[in-house]
Parts: sequence; C-alpha cells; structure tokens
Amino acid sequence: MSTIAKASNKTAVKLQQANIKFNDDLQKINFLQEVIEILENGILIISIAGELIYANTSGYDFCYQINQGIFELNCISPIIWSLCQTLINNQRMYPEKNVVISDQIVIDKFKKFRICVKSLNLKKNTDYLLVIIDNHYQTFEKTELTEIHKYDFTPREDQIWRLYRAKFTYKEIAIQLHITINTVKKHMKNIHLKINNSNN
Repeated sequence: MSTIAKASNKTAVKLQQANIKFNDDLQKINFLQEVIEILENGILIISIAGELIYANTSGYDFCYQINQGIFELNCISPIIWSLCQTLINNQRMYPEKNVVISDQIVIDKFKKFRICVKSLNLKKNTDYLLVIIDNHYQTFEKTELTEIHKYDFTPREDQIWRLYRAKFTYKEIAIQLHITINTVKKHMKNIHLKINNSNN
C-alpha cells in the first residue's frame, strides 16, 4: 500500500472519530438544553454588556410577568439588569470573591419572584452572568397543596387558607370571596383546629 493511501486511510479514520465525538457532544448539548427547558426556575444568561444570550421557557415567562406584560425583545427587565449591574460593580471591587446577588421582586400578592445573579466563570471568561428566577408563588402553591391534603381542608377552607397564606387580611379575604368577616374568622378557627390536631 502506498504512503499516500495509508495517509488517506489515517485521515479518514481521524475524520470518522472526530465526527463521532462531534455527534456525542451534540447529543450532550441537546440533552442539557432539554433539561434546562423543563426546569421550573427561569434561567437567563446575560452578557456583562446587557445582551440576553439565552433564556429557557420559564425565564421568558417570568420576565414577561416581571415586565408586567410588556414584551421586550431582549426580555431583561430594568429590575433584573439593576441586580446584574450591582454584581458587576461588586466584582470589580472584589475580583477575588465569588459574589452572588439576590433579591425578591413583588409584583402583587400573587406574583413574587426571587432573583439570584452570579457570574458564570467559564474557562477564565467572566463576561457572562447567570440569572436564576424562582417563582415564589409556585413554590408557595406547592406547599399549600401539601398542607391542604395533609389537614383535609374543605374547598372553602382551601380558598381561605390560600388567601391567608398570600398575606390577605380577613377583610380582604371576605371581599375576595364575597363572604362576611365573621365567616372568614369561623373558617380560620376550624383551619387552626385541624392544623393543631394534626400536629399533636
């Protein structure tokens, strides 16, 4: 076999191995992207220049809610960008520290988000920020559902308990559910009895 044919075979083998590695890497990337997409937390990757590089579905949804229904192409609300700028400034002041900035954004009693911003340190590249958005109300709802099943609340107690946990006053609960304050108090008394009996 000639030297040219051997070299050609070696090149073909190397190309085939490179193609297999590329396909494996592509499968891993697709897998990771699918995982990120199904997360309940919003994930944003933002450049330090303020450009949105990536957002999962929850990230877009939460940004839309935080922006109160105003859709912006880059989706970064001024509140989130302000936290990012705080992080960038802190990193300049303390470059040796891994700074994490977090805050809570309250839109209304049913829309509360916890925002966490940290630097993405990728192979010495710190030009990107990772923003994680946690919908406190969804987390809160899951806790409520657990409590509702645990304490065997009636449908009306369920409604009252959800509003109470969302920091509604008795008066606000009464207005929301079109009932009297005394009815709210009666249900709350039953709710507390159920909770106390279950915990004893």
